[in-house]
Amino acid sequence: MRRSVRIRGLFALAAVALSLYIALTTPVQLGLDLRGGTQIVLETRPTAATESDSEATDRTVEVLRGRIDALGVAEPTIARSGDNRIVVELPGVQNPTKAADVLGRTAQLTFHQVIGTAKTNEDIPKPLPKRPRQHVLADESGQLLRLQASSLTGSDVREAIARFDQQGGAGWHVTVDYEGPGRDGWAQLTGQAACHPAGDPARRVAIVLDDKIISSPQVDPSVSCDSGISGGSTQITGSFTADEAKELALLINGGALPVPVETVEQRTVGPTLGTQAITASLWAAAIGTALTALFISAVYRLMGLLATAALVCYGLISYAALAALGATLTLPGLAGFVLAIGMAVDANVLVFERAREEYAARHRPTPRSSLTAGFRGAFSAIADSNITTLIAAGLLFFLASGPVRGFGVTLGIGVLASMLSALVITRVLADFAAARPWVRRRPRLTGIAHTGTVRDRLNRRNPHLMRHPRRWLAASLTALVLAVFGIALRGLDFGIEFTGGRLIEYSTAAPVDPDRARTALAEAGFPRAVVQASGDHQLTVRTHELSNAQAAQIGEAVSNLTPSANKLRDEAIGPSLGKELRQNALIALAVALGAQLIYLAARFRWLLGTSAIAALAHDVVILIGIFAWLGKPVDGVFLAALLTVIGYSVNDSVVVFDRIRELSRRNRETPFPHVTNQALLQTLPRTINTGMGAAFILTALTVLGGDSLTDFALALLIGLAVGTYSSMFTATPIAIELHNALGAARRLGLLQARANARVPETPGETRAGVSRPTSPAAGSR
Repeated sequence: MRRSVRIRGLFALAAVALSLYIALTTPVQLGLDLRGGTQIVLETRPTAATESDSEATDRTVEVLRGRIDALGVAEPTIARSGDNRIVVELPGVQNPTKAADVLGRTAQLTFHQVIGTAKTNEDIPKPLPKRPRQHVLADESGQLLRLQASSLTGSDVREAIARFDQQGGAGWHVTVDYEGPGRDGWAQLTGQAACHPAGDPARRVAIVLDDKIISSPQVDPSVSCDSGISGGSTQITGSFTADEAKELALLINGGALPVPVETVEQRTVGPTLGTQAITASLWAAAIGTALTALFISAVYRLMGLLATAALVCYGLISYAALAALGATLTLPGLAGFVLAIGMAVDANVLVFERAREEYAARHRPTPRSSLTAGFRGAFSAIADSNITTLIAAGLLFFLASGPVRGFGVTLGIGVLASMLSALVITRVLADFAAARPWVRRRPRLTGIAHTGTVRDRLNRRNPHLMRHPRRWLAASLTALVLAVFGIALRGLDFGIEFTGGRLIEYSTAAPVDPDRARTALAEAGFPRAVVQASGDHQLTVRTHELSNAQAAQIGEAVSNLTPSANKLRDEAIGPSLGKELRQNALIALAVALGAQLIYLAARFRWLLGTSAIAALAHDVVILIGIFAWLGKPVDGVFLAALLTVIGYSVNDSVVVFDRIRELSRRNRETPFPHVTNQALLQTLPRTINTGMGAAFILTALTVLGGDSLTDFALALLIGLAVGTYSSMFTATPIAIELHNALGAARRLGLLQARANARVPETPGETRAGVSRPTSPAAGSR
């Protein structure tokens, strides 16, 4: 056994063993769209005294972390995103109203002496130079109180704890401990209040949070005038329930945010929807993978079976990589994980088809040597096609957010794992199997010793597909015109990620007519709400930006139409964030096309790179146009599918162009159209087999993936079909036309250069039809 084979075998064994260990010991973290919960994105706002920079945002994160811990949410996460955004994830929280209210409060906590009651908000004396300004606020019962300027702030409080007094019978109360100057300040404040008789409003102390009185306890009659409550500790008593006492302690403990915050995005996913999505995705993955494995095994026989075993290893390695990196698996990420299975098949098909060519040409006498040559010859095409997909995955990670970013992570991991699976694990298994004596005696069992049905038919007919390239371009142009008409006539149904607003999805016990729901919502004060039914028992409501109270009114209106309505999903996007996401989407598309062009131009030629980018733009416009005709939403998940189509579509172009480059180097005298036609015929079996393998996966996702993945998988399926066509019949004809145009321009330039060149006249030269007589030769007489 050769040394390189042993090294590859040990490396493959180590990778699989390590992945198995990680998979068994480290769980993958599920995103909120899979396990259910609430995600809130806060944006810090500057004030006259403080900038909302990264430092202020970091301090805000620490304050919010304390508030979240006090809420009692299991395994919450909070992290800064950029300079002025904070992402909070609260697993299991289905009613985010209270959480958003607690997190969003600026929490300017102050303590005031109550002067008396007031009749109106304006019932305050004018401030004097030596008398601080008073103000009027309503207490817990709604009574207006006149308050003196604050004597203490939240910075004077060390800790507040909700306690239950079983012995004294006081029930739930809140114990507040002060520190530093706050100890004497609290004694002075309560001592002044104690000078007033019991029952007098002036004997009360008001605790104010963000200009709202959260508690206004009366100083106990046992406290004497001017002495106050000493010792730096006090109790706030009242008819508190357990939740009320804990919330009061939470608000006092919360501290003040360095800068105000605003909720710009809020998403809530019910646990039922997450469970259904996981189940549907797993079924789709199982059935799609099984169909793909059967197809590959039928086409490539023994090598197909070994490739299927390598696919299992791919799944294990991808899962282990997600767990080891601590990446969060989201719903689009789960789809990306399944999609990468098709890409792993692509690499195997490239190798096997190249090995078939080597064996058929008799360059390699045995299947084993043909496989070795196939791995060597297909490496450049595999590397180029996967790098272009990694570019798309990287753009998703850096330019997208939320679940779409998770798709970029899993897609990138899947691409790297698929290369390891195809180039290392499959090769180790193939080398081992091809070296067995019983395999050498029966070479056709390998699936390499024959050319295959598609290649046989192509060899018999030898069609000249590129005889009329402009006809293919006319067909592509027709499809483009139809797509543009769809976009112009039907318009694009942008999701709330790009427009801002709120989307709420309900699961109803009985079918609800959308028209009846629209009427009910109009009567409730939401005449512009867009209502759509999904299946018999799901209803989606999309409106402009709403408060949580307004969202509750919509939920009440929907509940009146059916025996029961459960909220499956709740997403809120602020208008500023929607505008930013629209801009990021356009930037992502532009950067994706530009990055692909630069890479392809560096690897091939500008002519081929430009042709591939033109075909990619063709795919993007057609996919958007089809979604416009179908009335499907164009949202963040569609953007993920679109960028994936760009990476996936360029794979086919890369494979064709890689073969064009190889044949051009080998046959420099052959006309370019003939080279491209030969490259298409040689790579067509790979294109068909790869497309079939990916189509099984995507069809399973479209049919079985559930409502959450249907549009996503449909976009990828359409992109697969359009991309396969464009790589052969759009990119290649464009390359031919550009080559012809450049050749014509080059020839015209040479003719003009010759015409403009000054050529010395020779004796007897005929010019303008006139013969000039020659002079006698020198020395003649």
